[in-house]
Amino acid sequence: MIHRQLHLAEGAAANNFGVSLPGKSDAVRQILKDPYRLDFTELSGRPAERDLEDALVDNLVRFLTELGVGFAFVGRQYPIVVGDSEYRIDLLFYHCKLHCYVVLELKTRKARAEHFGQLGFSVSVVDDLVRDKERDEPTLGILIAESRDRAMVEYALRGYNTPLAVSTYAGLPEGVRELLPSAEDLSRIADHVLNAPATSEPEEE
Repeated sequence: MIHRQLHLAEGAAANNFGVSLPGKSDAVRQILKDPYRLDFTELSGRPAERDLEDALVDNLVRFLTELGVGFAFVGRQYPIVVGDSEYRIDLLFYHCKLHCYVVLELKTRKARAEHFGQLGFSVSVVDDLVRDKERDEPTLGILIAESRDRAMVEYALRGYNTPLAVSTYAGLPEGVRELLPSAEDLSRIADHVLNAPATSEPEEE
């Protein structure tokens, strides 16, 4: 935690919770981080959003650990039907302590103003069509992007009454993944170690 500077990351994501969740903003803010450490995906550079999503789902337990205590996975590319059209949510979670759904949108580029419209739409639909209004708290939306412009984010968040937040992620630096051994290399080394003849113990004099 010290090495990853968790104390600086917790609660650091930009959000509009002070306006959209008055009285609860501090508690909700603490479930967020900035940045999220996604180096376990072993993706470098700027991967496609679907590749990042695949890697997170393949490493779901580790991703849930990085998100923090209380997150439960609901689904990926979660379908929501509005009128005669179907839309898909990248990743949908439920937070067991806050008793609310959490919509997570992934962007492998810099966050842009139009991304908040997509996220706000998904949050509103989940709020109306998925959430149990008698039991669940308002749905949260989190945009995780490669980078962000703080001034743009501040203005974008002002335009929404739904609780939204934006954070960044940190993966492997450029070129690092190419230096790592492949899964085949590791398997070959493991087989060699397991099949190597055992060395005899030296005799005591």
